[in-house]
Amino acid sequence: MSVTRRGVVYLVGAGPGDPGLMTRRSLELIAAADVVYYDRLIPPGALDGARADAELIYVGKQPGVPSVPQAEIGERLIEAARAGRSVVRLKGGDPFVFGRGGEEGEALRAAGVEFEVVPGVTAGVAASAYAGIPVTHRDDASAVAFVTGHEDPEKAETALDWDALAAFPGTLVFYMGVKRLGENAAALIAAGRDAEEPAAAIERGTWAGQRTVTATLGTIASTVEREDIGAPALIVVGAVAARREALAWLERRPLHGRTVVVTRARAQASGLAATLRGLGANVVELPAIRIEPLLESDEVRRAVATIADYDLICLTSPNGANLLFDALAAAGQDGRAAGGTTAPGTKTGTAGGLDARALAGATVAAIGPGTARALAAHGIAADVVPERFVAEALVEALSDVDVKGKRVLIARAAEARDVLPDALRERGATVNVVAVYETVREAPDDEAIAAAQDADYVTFTSSSTVRNLTEALGDRFPAGARIVSIGPITSAAVAEAGLEVAVEAERHDVDGLLAALLADATTN
Repeated sequence: MSVTRRGVVYLVGAGPGDPGLMTRRSLELIAAADVVYYDRLIPPGALDGARADAELIYVGKQPGVPSVPQAEIGERLIEAARAGRSVVRLKGGDPFVFGRGGEEGEALRAAGVEFEVVPGVTAGVAASAYAGIPVTHRDDASAVAFVTGHEDPEKAETALDWDALAAFPGTLVFYMGVKRLGENAAALIAAGRDAEEPAAAIERGTWAGQRTVTATLGTIASTVEREDIGAPALIVVGAVAARREALAWLERRPLHGRTVVVTRARAQASGLAATLRGLGANVVELPAIRIEPLLESDEVRRAVATIADYDLICLTSPNGANLLFDALAAAGQDGRAAGGTTAPGTKTGTAGGLDARALAGATVAAIGPGTARALAAHGIAADVVPERFVAEALVEALSDVDVKGKRVLIARAAEARDVLPDALRERGATVNVVAVYETVREAPDDEAIAAAQDADYVTFTSSSTVRNLTEALGDRFPAGARIVSIGPITSAAVAEAGLEVAVEAERHDVDGLLAALLADATTN
């Protein structure tokens, strides 16, 4: 059941910049919309969940750059809704807090177009909190006022009552306040606000790279100029600004201020990227590969059809584990998979496909804890999991398993090394190697490459990511970045590419890579 209705415009707040502050409702609407009209300051990745066939149309405004007029934006929304489409108008922050959402709602109502408003976390609260400044405090401020720091230049006269603002008994938060900061501070002081009152300027609040400077109302303008604080920025005036020294937390995260490049396939990168952002890093996603399933191949179909015949099943990556179960689930409703008949006794699920019960008679081996977790998600507890995430370690871990004369299935990537199947064949096993996916080079976009140039770290989780990224970037590989490798096979590929590994994970999985990066960041 769709969460959107056709012919309706949703005025949606995307929050101040941190993707984690987007509301559940906003993400649901983006995922279901036919068309999304979006602004400049939406969070990174905000549109990742949009449908592949959805139209994504930029209508943002940027200082000094020609933009779509506000009246035209309203006309486009009306036209799309009248065409029977579900429309999301995505705005940074909250649509009704200096977001012109009120104007757009009025235009829609005048045109007879139905609309709904989805509030977002506004920067005045969020950016201040991320800077360690509570906009209210029992001892300092029982009220807060949100004020525009940059009024409509077409107004004949200001709508701001500087005398009232100067006398306001609480915190003043100015949006869009950098350009006229000197004038605004002078107007407050002239109206009676104490020039020695604490003040702060917060640049790119809640975004990676957020910066905060503190001063007094009388000196904040010169401090902002000296520190080169630029838009978008928020100005906070009030006693609460002095609380930052005790309450600052963002800068204390272990990777604050560090830029980390993630090279995993896009489908896998989100979890690692989210963890890194949670640790304070500015993450640049530069996927070097993408995963292409090979589930329609005859060899996969035959393996699924005879799955109950295998004595040992080896999975060498989380992708392999997940895709094997996708292939099992796709088995025909009559108990047959294309290419053969399922072995007697193989049970099918209620929808006709096979499930974890199909592996009941086999020993199941996972190359590492990440693969074991993927199996567990499908109801399988791996029987064998080596401590090191390499094929050699899995060979060693299987040394106590009798494989002579036994049938073994290895579900893996098409381009994987043959260490494991060769070792098992030498011990007398009949080994069937089945490629359930292949890794294909992903062409990085120029914007991501540019963002990666100042990286502190580049992370590699496989030898294929190394080869593909270095070949794709050539001399544009980030100079000076420290390379973090997931394990020895990946490190060998780094060396082969003429680069140097700064740190290699002791535990050869993503958790181990994160631990290695964190340990290095504390000393470099």
